Amino acid sequence: MDRRSFIRSSALAGAGAAALAAPAVAQGNMTWRMVTTWPKNFPGLGVGAQRLADRITAASGGRLTVQVYAAGELVPPLQSLDAVIDGTAEMSHGAAYYWQNKSTALSFFTGVPYGMTSRELTGWVRHMGGQEIWDEIYDQFGVQGFLSGDTGTQAGGWFRNELTGVADVQGLRFRTPGLGGRVWEQLGATVTNMAAGEIFQALQSGTLDAAEFVGPYNDLALGFYQVAKNYYFPSFVEPGLATELVVDKAKYQALPDDLQAIIRDVSQAEYDMVAADFAANDPRALQTLINEHGVNVQQFPDEILQAGAEAAKSVLTELRESSDPLTQRTAESFIEALNIMRVRTEDTDNAFVRAREQYFQI
Repeated sequence: MDRRSFIRSSALAGAGAAALAAPAVAQGNMTWRMVTTWPKNFPGLGVGAQRLADRITAASGGRLTVQVYAAGELVPPLQSLDAVIDGTAEMSHGAAYYWQNKSTALSFFTGVPYGMTSRELTGWVRHMGGQEIWDEIYDQFGVQGFLSGDTGTQAGGWFRNELTGVADVQGLRFRTPGLGGRVWEQLGATVTNMAAGEIFQALQSGTLDAAEFVGPYNDLALGFYQVAKNYYFPSFVEPGLATELVVDKAKYQALPDDLQAIIRDVSQAEYDMVAADFAANDPRALQTLINEHGVNVQQFPDEILQAGAEAAKSVLTELRESSDPLTQRTAESFIEALNIMRVRTEDTDNAFVRAREQYFQI
């Protein structure tokens, strides 16, 4: 895929502006705007946002049409949540940890260093009180969040130079967001966040020494292999990343019950659909990176993994003791749920995978 083909923005015509400005009503057709943090036609994530919009439109019989604006088409990508808060759009599609400047607690609903896998995260959010806490956090801003996509365990990132230990991280200019960024800072990196479409140029110009985004499926399309050849697996700071659909809460609650259910249920269905997309296409993209582009795939040295674990404990301990009650409650709930669910993951799932790896080839 040509990297420029999906990074290039194209203007989309707005429709029904007057109707959009008014509160949602039970009768008549509506058009809602969804702004995203992803480039247009971006594999997995951008495509998933468009598919989610199309499925809502189809399931509602056109009563609620969702019009998608890719990153930069209506607002800059990292202002997508603000667009919903200020009424520029009714929906945003992104990742909750992009908004940790509004509430650190939001980072728990994307990916936590040495934290939950994707399946564990959905268990917490759907069945162990996570959604209720998430709702309370977002109530402060007049919005509602739903899980909308799942990348699985991500890649650790692209590095110009090989990593032999923690000493190689000192002063490293690294693009990585969320609580994972705080962990890498404790290891000595200088961390910044930027949207997908900005990373390649920063790597190419030397503004960045390293960057992580998602994994092979996205990273192949973004062209990082053209600048850095050392690709590290797996990420220890993003073990099960989730994306989110955020809606204007007042307009959402003003919808008829069936339209509310469509938005909620399509988001849940897309969480699983995006997970399947990445499961199928990450390994194929990785083979392309290795066989056609000479990428050097490596694992992080044990010294970095161990130091990262200690830094992750430090970050989570700090959040458990936060002066902000919501952040403290979120951290406590997350850790309690993690300690319950990790028993199954480590004793059952991981044990099976080890046995399959060792004994079963076909």
